[in-house]
Amino acid sequence: MKSHRIAFVAPGIAVLEEHELQTALPPGHALLKTDCTLISTGTERANLMGENNLGAPGAAKFPRYLGYSAVAEVMALADDVHELRVGDRVAVYHSQHAQYLVKHCRDLVRIEDETLPSVEAVFCIVAAMGLQGLRKLRLELGESCLVMGQGLLGAFALQCARLSGALPLLAMDFIAERRERACQFGADAAWSPDDPALLDAVRRLTEGRGVNTVIEVTGSPAAVKQGLKLMAPQGRIALVGCSRTPTEQIDFYNDVHRPGIIIIGAHNFVRPKNESFPGYWTMRDDMRMLLRFIAAGRIQVRPLLREQVSPHDAPAVFTRLAQNDPTVMGTVFDWNRC
Repeated sequence: MKSHRIAFVAPGIAVLEEHELQTALPPGHALLKTDCTLISTGTERANLMGENNLGAPGAAKFPRYLGYSAVAEVMALADDVHELRVGDRVAVYHSQHAQYLVKHCRDLVRIEDETLPSVEAVFCIVAAMGLQGLRKLRLELGESCLVMGQGLLGAFALQCARLSGALPLLAMDFIAERRERACQFGADAAWSPDDPALLDAVRRLTEGRGVNTVIEVTGSPAAVKQGLKLMAPQGRIALVGCSRTPTEQIDFYNDVHRPGIIIIGAHNFVRPKNESFPGYWTMRDDMRMLLRFIAAGRIQVRPLLREQVSPHDAPAVFTRLAQNDPTVMGTVFDWNRC
């Protein structure tokens, strides 16, 4: 069948293209009609620009097909699929920006609440990626927490840290609008990383100790080094953001070894496939939980929804992303307008 999808055809260049989708369903798969997809600016810009550390060794190859957050309707199911029905609305993990998709059902989560708008439900995938870093920290009620970066993943990590009892809850981002939103989401304070008073302010708010836990969501090598300087002895730092370039020299004796800092590699792929256990939930279990929290109003999504656009606008939107336009964050493609 004919379908449309967004393709990264060269560094910094995206197009909307027509292609032929094979609809013969392998076992365990579903045919989906996409309602909306969400841009994740960090990962998608890295792939759009062909940066390093994208998974496969060597230089990035084009064309590339990205987009890992979608909401879609089930159009058909393989004969062996019984947990879903035609007509179900599902959140799709590791989707593409595409009009129709064929996906394995292990990447699908039924959206149970019929009143939850698709443009809100679609955020559960990126929210799960921020949440898993918090889970791996094993944050305890009353511990301090610093979230470095207030893009989508950082904004959801911060909201989940608030729900988990972080006190004080602190945030960092270079963009003033994001710092203001972090405070609206429950942060006790937020700073720019280049604020000269940052270290003293963190010490003051943590009674001189530094923060117990850090969630690093920027992927910036400089942020890792800075985060270590802000930590309390025996603190834990979760590295959620993907560093595409080598981290500058770290004084491991003074910043890690002597104070007993625990560094946790918190890539989203470091999850169990089938059964959740404390600190490590499956992607689907996190998505289900977040859908319930979003529907209940416990986690805010609307302040993060920047704009809804047609897939025909993709070339212009991704040109803005290539230019590091921060307003691309929270952009949703409405595939009903394709």
